[in-house]
Amino acid sequence: MSRSTTVARRLFDRLEPIHAVTYFAPEARSALDGLGFRGFWSGYFAARSAPLGPASPEVVTAVFYNFAAHRVAKALPAAWEIAAPDTVLAARESAAVAALSRYGLADEVDTAAQLLGAAAGDAALGGRVLFAANRALPWPEKPLARLWHATTLLREHRGDGHVAALQALGISGRESNVLHAAAGRVPAEMIKRSRDYDDALWQEQVDRLAGRGLLDGAGELTTAGRDLKAEIEDTTDRLALAAFDVLSDSDLGTLFRTLTPLTRLVVDGGDVPSATPMGLDRADLDNDDL
Repeated sequence: MSRSTTVARRLFDRLEPIHAVTYFAPEARSALDGLGFRGFWSGYFAARSAPLGPASPEVVTAVFYNFAAHRVAKALPAAWEIAAPDTVLAARESAAVAALSRYGLADEVDTAAQLLGAAAGDAALGGRVLFAANRALPWPEKPLARLWHATTLLREHRGDGHVAALQALGISGRESNVLHAAAGRVPAEMIKRSRDYDDALWQEQVDRLAGRGLLDGAGELTTAGRDLKAEIEDTTDRLALAAFDVLSDSDLGTLFRTLTPLTRLVVDGGDVPSATPMGLDRADLDNDDL
């Protein structure tokens, strides 16, 4: 099926905010605090890795790819002494549904959930560890829960593909953060803070990329760096787009028209910040047609 890879990026900008309430909505933080987790990162690593079961920090560092190993090790495996993965998963889902309900998501939720669920349920599992772990979970029954679960599946499907693209093109997880900031996709200070870099560690990655001709002396992308970054994003989009092959062009158009207003409600809710490590683009959300 021939479709532009820009479709995948436009879909991601709609999917990610709905999933991301699990990181930013107060209901999510309250639910994890209620289980006994202390601090954002303890709950984050527990909740996002819970589909893998009581995974070791080494496994989670490998799967998540761009986090410092010592940051993961501070949260895991200690998290599983606080709450079992199944308990964390239940809290994660119920908190997300509570947040989405508060934003007023109602119209077209069932249609969007059905179409996203069809894509997520048909997508190939090969090489996509975090996607596969999430898809092995039981499908929720209620439409809002199904919507959130489907967006979670498809964003992790894309994330697994992104890691594969980075690996194939020789960019480490730590280098990818610096490259992402240099491309203007995320603020450097935000990614340094959220991914545990001091100035020396950041400069180390800059020097590594500069040594390969991808950054110049000022830490800006060279022509080769821009080309490589474009190849990473294009490959990520191409790999993500395959998940939607099961949907006809008509179904895909319906998905855009039903999903976009839901995403606007989430964005208007104000919990998901405009700048996130995922580098979301909200400029396209005024257009709900392909």
